[in-house]
Amino acid sequence: MATGKRSKRFEVLENRPVHKDGFIGEWIDVGLYAMGSPKDPKPSVRIEGDKIVEMDGKRREDFSMIEQFVADYAINVKNAPEAMAKGDLEIARMLVDVNVGRPECIRVMTALTPAKVSRVMENLNIVEIMMAMQKMRARQMPGNQCHVTNVKDHPVLLAADGAEAALRGFIEMETTVAVARYGPFNALALLVGGQTGRRGTLSQDALEEAFELEVGMRGLTSYAETVSVYGTESVFIDGDDTPWSKSFLASAYASRGLKMRFTSGTGSEVQMGAAEGKSMLYLEILCIMITKGAGVQGLQNGSISCIGVPGAVPSGLRAVAAENLVTMCLDLEVASGNDQTFSHSDQRRTARTIPQLFPGTDLIFSGYAAEPNYDNMFAGSNWDIDDMDDFLSIQRDFKVDGGLRPVSEENVIAIRNKAARALQAVFDELGFPPITDEEVDLATYAHGTKDIGDRNIPEDLKAAERLMKEGVTGVDVAKALAKRGFRDVAESIILMMRQRVAGDYLQTSAWIDTDGTVYSAVNDPNTYSGPGTGYKMSDARWEEVKAIPWAVRAEDV
Repeated sequence: MATGKRSKRFEVLENRPVHKDGFIGEWIDVGLYAMGSPKDPKPSVRIEGDKIVEMDGKRREDFSMIEQFVADYAINVKNAPEAMAKGDLEIARMLVDVNVGRPECIRVMTALTPAKVSRVMENLNIVEIMMAMQKMRARQMPGNQCHVTNVKDHPVLLAADGAEAALRGFIEMETTVAVARYGPFNALALLVGGQTGRRGTLSQDALEEAFELEVGMRGLTSYAETVSVYGTESVFIDGDDTPWSKSFLASAYASRGLKMRFTSGTGSEVQMGAAEGKSMLYLEILCIMITKGAGVQGLQNGSISCIGVPGAVPSGLRAVAAENLVTMCLDLEVASGNDQTFSHSDQRRTARTIPQLFPGTDLIFSGYAAEPNYDNMFAGSNWDIDDMDDFLSIQRDFKVDGGLRPVSEENVIAIRNKAARALQAVFDELGFPPITDEEVDLATYAHGTKDIGDRNIPEDLKAAERLMKEGVTGVDVAKALAKRGFRDVAESIILMMRQRVAGDYLQTSAWIDTDGTVYSAVNDPNTYSGPGTGYKMSDARWEEVKAIPWAVRAEDV
């Protein structure tokens, strides 16, 4: 046998895309440990009167600000003695058992300490986590959210992409910017595009928190979720924040009729160099409990922009699914990630999505890229518009509802064109730099910014600043649209403004249907209790999912 001679099979394997990914062994001291770190606290609780005076082996006087907030606001003290007395495995089995209802599981899970919740999750394998998700999701019907961005902040392309995304079934869409001063135009473009594609689409502009709140109050956006919380004190205060300041911000959104979620994610503390040796899941459980204690209706988690960290360690993607489940177990809406690229391997990208797609979550993606990833300003999504037909095929293969629908090329072209023309009319009515007919045509047929020219950026930025200074609101946009013949889009925007007064979509897991009906965990609660119960596609929805345009139809053969 020749020394130094390589196996050709191993040479081939080493050149597979998965070998471009980063992998690392467990490293306890820096927190590169997915679940059950030896440095995680041991579960315990001691209550005097109605106050927790000891939690997970630490006395109250030694609590960090995070532990104090969790102890005071996130744990049902009345039920805690009974719940904490249950065995970890007993509670894990409750989550999987179809004979134990969701309300009972929530009663127990909301009375546990962070360390106890972590111990419960350690007892579940990935299939059991998915089984529990199917029961514990707050809202009956799953949904989906997308990113709508581009590297040029081109407003006409944003409007066209937003309209197509809404037509394809996304009930929420989120944008951000390449140039911060373009923010007002991005919000405006997404508002017009989203309401053109599907009445009732929720949209947001992910930027600095004060700006997000202002454009939301003006009716240019309808929700926010980039309000981040963290699991260690040093990371939390690094941004001059505390759980109390985040709670105040959440109340500001709610008082103005704006839906909002917090954002967190397994691995953020490791990325910021302050994980204190704790497991990623344990620290994320603290974030989830902060969210619960703040009274916020939901959480965007699933590692989010930190996905490369848990994706590199053993059982890391299982921990990501577990954090989604914990959010559900605390009776919160979950936008379950899948929103940033983390792997060169198509197999790993798909496998990472299955735990959320197959059982269903409130929002399976908190950012499916509705544009090609080269235009995704959130650093690229796990799936993008080029993967759309694969996603639709998987829905059809397994009869799962991923929230999206097949569409015809003709309808996509038509809706993109309408959105571009609608934004053209708004710009003209409000005296912003003109949108040319050529730009409308290019945006109608474009794949991305590679197919569309540049705008006069300095003039656009001046106009965007004027939009903010002059106090332009959603009502002004609706008036401009109605005046120029886009009355249906104008009425959709007014519908969104009315929601601020009604407040129905501030309920957990809320979304707005095309007729203006708000569905949430209140009027569409998850009732799964085993086979034959819970969410089932209607016959009409199944026919829609089956009808991928490239399938051969029997009647055509």
